Amino acid sequence: MSETPNSAADIKEDRASSKQVGILRALVPYFAPYKLLVFIALSALTLTAGVSLVLPLAARRVVDGFSVGDAELLNTYFVGAIFVAGVFALGTGLRYYVVTRLGERVVADIRKAVFDRMIGMSPAYFEKLMTGEVLSRITTDTTLILSVVGSSASWLLRNMLMMSGGLIMMLWTSPKLTGLVLLIVPFILGPILALGRKLRSLSRENQDWIAASSGKASESLLSVQTVQAFTHEARSAAEFSDVTEKAFDSAKARIVVRAMITMIIIFVAFSGVMGVLWVGASDVRSGSMTVGQLVQFVIYATIVASSTAALSELWSELQRAAGATERLVELLNAQDSLADPIAPITPIAGAIVFDKVQFTFPNRPNVLALDDVSFAIQPGEIVALVGPSGAGKSTIIQMIQRFYDPQKGEITFGGNTLPEMERSAFRQFMALVPQDPVIFATSAYDNILFGRPGAEHDEVIAAAKSAAAHSFISALPEGYDSYVGERGVMLSGGQKQRIAIARAILRDAPVLLLDEATSALDAESEAAVQLALDELSKTRTTLVVAHRLATVKKADRILVMDNGCIVAPGHTLRIGGTRRAICSIGTASIH
Repeated sequence: MSETPNSAADIKEDRASSKQVGILRALVPYFAPYKLLVFIALSALTLTAGVSLVLPLAARRVVDGFSVGDAELLNTYFVGAIFVAGVFALGTGLRYYVVTRLGERVVADIRKAVFDRMIGMSPAYFEKLMTGEVLSRITTDTTLILSVVGSSASWLLRNMLMMSGGLIMMLWTSPKLTGLVLLIVPFILGPILALGRKLRSLSRENQDWIAASSGKASESLLSVQTVQAFTHEARSAAEFSDVTEKAFDSAKARIVVRAMITMIIIFVAFSGVMGVLWVGASDVRSGSMTVGQLVQFVIYATIVASSTAALSELWSELQRAAGATERLVELLNAQDSLADPIAPITPIAGAIVFDKVQFTFPNRPNVLALDDVSFAIQPGEIVALVGPSGAGKSTIIQMIQRFYDPQKGEITFGGNTLPEMERSAFRQFMALVPQDPVIFATSAYDNILFGRPGAEHDEVIAAAKSAAAHSFISALPEGYDSYVGERGVMLSGGQKQRIAIARAILRDAPVLLLDEATSALDAESEAAVQLALDELSKTRTTLVVAHRLATVKKADRILVMDNGCIVAPGHTLRIGGTRRAICSIGTASIH
């Protein structure tokens, strides 16, 4: 196991050059739309802090009132203390409501912003960062930020006001004793500055290990059938346990540093207050100070000491939040290898042309996935790609949708190169049926409706019938409203494929991309679906990736691929009134 949860060099470098708590300034833009709430929160916070600083004055009057036996003065200050307590309670309740609501709102906006950024990233980005880690950042890291924004930040400001206000009132009460108290301050700030940087680094590392454990759990649970089929449960559990223990060890180190800071500050603050009390008691005996003044000063000193101790705790929270914010900012500022143009061209349906395209996947830069590939698919034409696994057939499907850009050559659609158009714009012209269909954890109806969300109910049913999916969907416990489970776990492979085909039929796009679209179907279902696809292909540009003759026999042309190259254009023969496609790669034949 590596000593860091992320193996990518750039992530290590980011940690090495980790930013200070100032990174929290990146959260400021998310507060901008809620200026009124911020103002109310600050007002309530200032009110409660001010009221807290008034209480010691009342305490002094009450103590001195006892000493002179002034009953009327005592009654007045007791009534005043109740009124002040009411104002304090009202301000505290208002502050809690507004700050907590503001925190929830801001964190919700951050989560949406991160997800909006990630959902548009190209597949190349997720080759370097596991989706489980991204999910951890969106959930765990934003939860830390919520803790700060919804609670710790207001307490930080309140304690800063209390500390500064308390110091001013201490100075007004007794400059001599205040001078003695200020001698303690360097001994309190020292541990915060000395150990704070270490604490933030450990907090960031702890969050990275938590994200790594989340990624490991996500990977295993999403592949639970494969894990169990190969009796890999114990090993998967051991791997997860190892990463989780790493997270615990880093958390333990963080807790040790935080505990040291807290112990040092509490000891120094308490010892200092005791020393000041000793000097103050001597001044009371000498008559240079009243008992009420000493009580007032002690209360202010306690306020300052407790505020200082609280600031050390809150500083630790800010350190953790800084690490979490830094990780989220990495996602928000992530640079995609693909980008839409500033002034995009409006796409139009037309020919798909590959012109001397050369491409390698980012994680395999020395292996050519496509090598000098050139071909053109005219509007309405049906072209089949055949060849062995790994020949580059599915890669061409990905390139047409611009999930990747070629290193050399260019791809055009309707006469325009793909980088000249917005990806979301030209992808509207395409419908995809992948070899491994993606089924969402919702109803069968919603999975088909995904192809065209604005479609009418009758259109969804018609698409299901065309894909030979209507019968089995109707037989489900709740018909089209039946929940199909995560990744369609409640459906067979063939049923999932038919729902994916129905989705593509409903999309009704001018370009149809079929990547082994019938590979998981039985012979009867394949025949029914193939008839639907043949009918669908008549008025569309269709690119078919296939291994079986039944899938490509209606193709106008067949391109034979091997090792990333088009090695033969193929040809067609008519035998017994049926067009049959015969293509050869060396001595191997497609039958």
